[in-house]
Formats: sequence, C-alpha cells, structure tokens
Amino acid sequence: MKQFSLRTPEQVGLDLAGRVRELRLTKKWKQSTLAKRSGVSLASLRRFETSGQISLQNLLKLAFALHRLDDFDEILNPPPAATLAELVELEDQTRQPKRKRGSL
Repeated sequence: MKQFSLRTPEQVGLDLAGRVRELRLTKKWKQSTLAKRSGVSLASLRRFETSGQISLQNLLKLAFALHRLDDFDEILNPPPAATLAELVELEDQTRQPKRKRGSL
C-alpha cells in the first residue's frame, strides 16, 4: 500500500534546516564555525537555515561536520517485505541481476 505525505518538499527542507541549526547550537557553534568545518560557504549555510534550500552535496558536508552522515544510510531503502511472497520476490531479485531500465 502506498503512503502519501501531506508535507511538501519545502516543508521537509525547512525541517532539516531546523535540525541542522539545533545540532549546531547544541555544539555552541556559530554559523561561521560550521561553515568552516564543513567546507560549505557561509552564505549557503545561512540560506539553508532560513529557506531550507541546499544542494545535496552541501547537506552531506554539513552532516559529516556534525557527525551525522550515517543518518543518510536509511534514506530511500526499499521497505521490508510484508509477506512471504514479497520476501521470496526480493530474494529472487537479488540473485538474478536485471537490466536496469525505467518504466512508466
């Protein structure tokens, strides 16, 4: 069963920005400190904390500087099998490499 989110990408971005800001403040770092430690420009960090907009590469750099890069390991993983039939199908897919093509 597919689940739909009522949150928009913009809201998720702002939530992530808020979490990064909280982590930064927990460490008692200024924005300039996090910018230097992460290699992200101060302007990009400020824009992220106010608008939630940032490149993926810069978000990963911030997470690395905040020692939270491993949090990204669970993003976009396939859901666990809910039935035995789904489990068997997942095992078959891992055994037999398929051609990677998109479909509509």
